[in-house]
Amino acid sequence: MLNDILTTGVGVETRNTEADDSLLWPAERDSLGDVVEGRFRSYVLGRRCARLALGQLGVEPQPILTGDQRQPLWPSGVVGSITHTAGYVAAAVARLGDLRSMGIDAEPDLPMPPGVVQRISRPEDATWLSSDADFGVTDPGRLLFSAKEAIYKAWFPVAERWLGFRDAFLEIDACAHTFLAHITVDGPLSTLDGRYRVSDGIVICTIELAA
Repeated sequence: MLNDILTTGVGVETRNTEADDSLLWPAERDSLGDVVEGRFRSYVLGRRCARLALGQLGVEPQPILTGDQRQPLWPSGVVGSITHTAGYVAAAVARLGDLRSMGIDAEPDLPMPPGVVQRISRPEDATWLSSDADFGVTDPGRLLFSAKEAIYKAWFPVAERWLGFRDAFLEIDACAHTFLAHITVDGPLSTLDGRYRVSDGIVICTIELAA
């Protein structure tokens, strides 16, 4: 799906659930700290995907450490994003000269747990969430969640500060499978364009911010 909707960069994905320390660089293991098994597996496979993606850009293998906001610290001159959900791990990277930032997020195409949509949505989101449009997802709230995760991942490297779920609202084009995010707080970005796809039980959203 990533290759279908990303215009620039490389997407790599895996459904391999085997993960062990041999796939990590020592500095990455130290950067991760003590985490539960599920988080460890996602981290290992995410870094593996990221290194394969970087290799396709001609970037030499190297550790991808974790910042103080749990963001990947990419090599100089590279932007990227990593996502993971049950049975799906992916990374996308691009040269900084091609993109300023990017964000990808994958979620299971399943109903959202009760109460979550109310906590992450703004009144403006209700217009499309309550519409009769066919977004191609089991639950439009899942699309909302995934898109807002991708928004944050694209926002943070540029703004270098937190963005909450209720600091943005969406307009969705169900026919084109695109969305427009409106940022409601002061910062370097006021809108972000995104795309989404649904396939094999996975919802994935992407944002690419041009250089």
